[in-house]
Amino acid sequence: MSLTSTTDTTGAGTFAPRPGAAPLGRMIRAQAALETRMLLRNGEQLLLTVVIPTVLLVLFSCVDVVDTGPGASVDFLAPGILALAVMSTAFTGQAIATGFERRYGVLKRLAVSPLPRWALMTAKTCAVLVTEALQVVLLAVVALALGWSPHGDPLTVLLLLVLGTAAFSGLGLLMAGTLKAEATLAAANLVFLLLLVAGGVIVPLAKFGAAGDVLRYLPVAALSDGLRGVLRDGAGVPWKDLGVLAVWAVLGLGAAGRFFRWE
Repeated sequence: MSLTSTTDTTGAGTFAPRPGAAPLGRMIRAQAALETRMLLRNGEQLLLTVVIPTVLLVLFSCVDVVDTGPGASVDFLAPGILALAVMSTAFTGQAIATGFERRYGVLKRLAVSPLPRWALMTAKTCAVLVTEALQVVLLAVVALALGWSPHGDPLTVLLLLVLGTAAFSGLGLLMAGTLKAEATLAAANLVFLLLLVAGGVIVPLAKFGAAGDVLRYLPVAALSDGLRGVLRDGAGVPWKDLGVLAVWAVLGLGAAGRFFRWE
């Protein structure tokens, strides 16, 4: 019995599907899409990022609980709720989700994949920005239905939102990368509640007396004040508030890059 050899007609290196890592841009887009779907499918995250800000906006706009000064309550509340939405997504939600991903070894496995670590963080940031865009649209529609009359330059508003996102993302990643997941869950929710009350979101900082001058340097207070100045008062670029947010962004992102632990 004779053996006949077969000739491989496939050229060297022509495999289907072709092995190797996908282009970096495609990997980031795929990871960002996955992160966004996971975030939007999480009921607790939706409660934090969508339901709570919307309920607070409607409740305090319709019920005269807090004296927000002259003008319609919604004109004061809408910018503050937008700032709260940014904080809930970029800080609280991201800190909790990343903290538990770190605990369950998800980040450890992703760290050894072809996706670079900086690209993973970029994908997470893109997911945060997509979620925030949906939040802003939803809250703006609700506020307009309640009689909100926004003013000011949209580009200034966008700059404030982006800087606020950077500041809160850095702080959220710092917390998630240094504390245990359970501690991150408790601390992130506690900070959320404290800043909701004392960050100028619903209650004017003037109500806190001398302490209000210190509270203005909190990131959520700077974002609320900046958005309120532009959207309610039609003011120009709020350089002081932008400066405060920029400092928080540099400190938070720098510390997160230095101390974040993947395991």
